[in-house]
Amino acid sequence: MRTVWEAAGAEAVQPALPPAPGAEQYVALDFADSAVALPGGQFTDALGTPAAANRWLTEHGLAPAHAGLQAMCAAQLRALREQVRTLLASRIDGHPAPPAALQAVNDAMTRVPTASLLRWDDVHGLHRAAAHPTTQILDHALAALAADAAELLTGPDAEQLSACGSPPCNRYLLRTHGRRQWCSVRCGDRARAARAYARRSQLKGA
Repeated sequence: MRTVWEAAGAEAVQPALPPAPGAEQYVALDFADSAVALPGGQFTDALGTPAAANRWLTEHGLAPAHAGLQAMCAAQLRALREQVRTLLASRIDGHPAPPAALQAVNDAMTRVPTASLLRWDDVHGLHRAAAHPTTQILDHALAALAADAAELLTGPDAEQLSACGSPPCNRYLLRTHGRRQWCSVRCGDRARAARAYARRSQLKGA
């Protein structure tokens, strides 16, 4: 049986949910939520194909529309997403961070130089420029996503991290409105309906 994470190349089966609370502040949170489990065993994966992954990066200012991501690039994005999700889950549950997930995020952050180096040429004279070719779009996207995830996990907002409380939804969010437990109105409505149904069933069986 395929899981939401094994859906490379699968098309979304429902319209995308609105961003979860906090996703507009942290691109890493929206990245972690880019594959969503839906009722009835369905799913949607915004990184499921190279074209979809390219579109997601473009929409988040991490790649040009003509980047031309290949299947291997989309697979790398999905692999990093899994490690970020693992770290979010361990942070929320209060468990030690798995070493493999830490290594994956650190590797992504250090894959490209962060400092622009001094250069000299006849046209520009002395100037600063990145030490990497501009064609390494994916590496820079991965580094940016990993750095944002590190900031989310270690910054003041980490205490507000939560998982959506409406199964089967697997999205993460920042609690911004009191004790909000759901990532969207749709999930909140589904959770309330499920509780009401459970209460009615309990009364009937009493």
